Amino acid sequence: MILDVARRRFLEDGYHAVTLRSVAGEAGVDLALISYYFGSKKGLFGAALALGANPAELLARAVEEGDLTTLPDRIARQVIAVWDDPVTGPPLVAMLKTAIDDDALGSLVKEAVEREIVERIAGLVPGRDARQRAAAFTTVVAGLITTRYLLRLEPIASMPSDEVVRYMSPHLRQALRGLGRPARNGRAEGRSVPRR
Repeated sequence: MILDVARRRFLEDGYHAVTLRSVAGEAGVDLALISYYFGSKKGLFGAALALGANPAELLARAVEEGDLTTLPDRIARQVIAVWDDPVTGPPLVAMLKTAIDDDALGSLVKEAVEREIVERIAGLVPGRDARQRAAAFTTVVAGLITTRYLLRLEPIASMPSDEVVRYMSPHLRQALRGLGRPARNGRAEGRSVPRR
């Protein structure tokens, strides 16, 4: 019942407009129950879309595991691990395919990516162009997902995960650095990620 209400509300109202309180009220349950089972709006969103792995929660975990200079490697490894996994990967691929064909779901996924991924990364990088760099970073990740899991483009589709990380990490690091910001001593510019 809760997930049915949440999915319908997310699709009708968009990610930003939906609150845990509004879902609890419509489902006729206590707000604490939703918080207990799903933790946050990100968790409820992932569960409502039947995702075994929620990209926003995975990003939050990757951010907490180290500083900004190593984030590209961590994100690339995590994306490949989750999308390659036989349990968590197929629902993500199915959701992405559906989002391409279904305008309502596509808009919802776009809004969630903007708010939970692009804005989170933009909050980590210094500079006035932080949002552009965060969007570029997200675009590189989306390109990896599209070519490896939707298009099944070779040799990326069958490449071992360590090799994909080796090829993709420099592009992710450059996206975070932005235009005209070369690496210093062969390492990405960055700062430590604050703990949240």
